[in-house]
Amino acid sequence: MDAETVNRLRRVVGRLARQLNTTSTSEGLTPTQASVLGLIAGRGPLSIAALTQLEGLNPTMLSRVISKLDDAGLIRRVPDPADLRTASVEATADGRAMHDRIRDRRTAIVSECAGRLDAKDADALTRALPALEALAEQLQLTEAPVGRSAR
Repeated sequence: MDAETVNRLRRVVGRLARQLNTTSTSEGLTPTQASVLGLIAGRGPLSIAALTQLEGLNPTMLSRVISKLDDAGLIRRVPDPADLRTASVEATADGRAMHDRIRDRRTAIVSECAGRLDAKDADALTRALPALEALAEQLQLTEAPVGRSAR
């Protein structure tokens, strides 16, 4: 891809992310908190180390996010019986319910907007999904963005 195409792709992905992130703020979470909750709710109990890697946050920022989610009753820490110095985190029933509301709201928004596209654009988006999924996978394999912090 040429530089202009890459910049257009980056800008549109950023706009989509910002627009979808507003659904988490309507639930009282920051986008980062909603993302961490989504990982925990979607993948089951996760170690802090796994969350750090998946989310790309530094451990201090992740600890703050986990504390806020824990204080809100959305997740709980589960001590590792083999090593009481470590713990995993899992979603509570309230956390799963909030994650479901955020996910369902985001799905409804995208569905509604995609439904207003003409058939040609909707079909182009469907055909582009495998390439976008592959791009997301490649981005995840690269280093975490520099300076990413809990928002």
